[in-house]
Amino acid sequence: MDFRLSDEQEMLRTGLNKFLATRYGLDRSRAAAKTGAGWQPDVWRAFADDLGILGAALPEHVGGSGGGSVEVMVIAESLGHALVVEPYVDTAVVAAGLLLRAGGQAATQVVERIAAGQAVVSLAAAEEQSGDRWLDVATTAHRDGTGWALSGAKMMVLGAPIATHLLITARTDNGVSLFLVDVATVERGLEMHVLRTVDDRRAADLLLDELRLPGDALLGEEGQAWPSLAQARDEGAAAVCAEAVGAMRRVVADTVDYAKQRHQFGQPIGSFQALQHRMVDMHMELEQSAAAVYLATLNLGADPATRARAVSAAKATIGRAARFVGQNAVQLHGGMGMTEELAIGHYFKRLTAVQYEYGTTDHHVTRYAQLTRR
Repeated sequence: MDFRLSDEQEMLRTGLNKFLATRYGLDRSRAAAKTGAGWQPDVWRAFADDLGILGAALPEHVGGSGGGSVEVMVIAESLGHALVVEPYVDTAVVAAGLLLRAGGQAATQVVERIAAGQAVVSLAAAEEQSGDRWLDVATTAHRDGTGWALSGAKMMVLGAPIATHLLITARTDNGVSLFLVDVATVERGLEMHVLRTVDDRRAADLLLDELRLPGDALLGEEGQAWPSLAQARDEGAAAVCAEAVGAMRRVVADTVDYAKQRHQFGQPIGSFQALQHRMVDMHMELEQSAAAVYLATLNLGADPATRARAVSAAKATIGRAARFVGQNAVQLHGGMGMTEELAIGHYFKRLTAVQYEYGTTDHHVTRYAQLTRR
């Protein structure tokens, strides 16, 4: 596959990589992830003010640069390479896409705030009984005067503890609907149980008990949210796949460097043919993953079936590769591979978590099989 970036996209990648190399050290980012709010708000603002990446793929009328899925891929891969914990994919890709497609004044204003680095938005779609099936929504919403009242529970809402807004799926009389919640305006009806994920990100389980919202909290038409949600999930899956490619590039490079430096029996372990073969296999998994991400990215604007098939192929490929590359990197580093002091252990945790975001590997393997069945 011949996939060449434009000059502008190459400049975007170069500028972002330079910023991350100088201002996003692993020690500082891990310390921020494990303490306090779990992220670096100053870095988030710099993403908007200094780099413009939060609006790089958004239309110009909301303060964006008018880019698209390729810009998202470039950004996500660089963020994955630096192991960035700030919620770029959840906010600037998934949530922003949902808000743009919904339209309306309230949604547009939040997208403008995303592009300006003033808003963090999390999607609350998964439930305990639904798992990968976002369409199986038990949370309910009913009319309450001129507004709405939501009741139910959502699980593992990534970024919720630091979010300024939430997007919550709920079942209304006509089907699945999507609601916008300004967290600062909530007085009661929303309980948040905060947790830290295995890869040092913030998430929360939500309990909704007659959470009252204004009438304009409904995004789009009542009961018609699923097509947009399905698209957002595929866009999120493609973006985290690109992020995983960036992480695997760092893991493979670090492993090769370590094999050159670590001596055993009087010579570098990288000189042993069996280990060379292992690292070649890691590199092959990485390149196959990159090709799958390119294919998914180029098909995000295709019809739903084609888009879903390409994304599931990428997610299934990434799931296999992330597991193989991560496990072998740890093994080749020996016991120190899982220590807090070494970068490999942190990347391994992130590559493990990626396998479960926006649909598990098994889910996408099954979906791909269904979509290709004749």
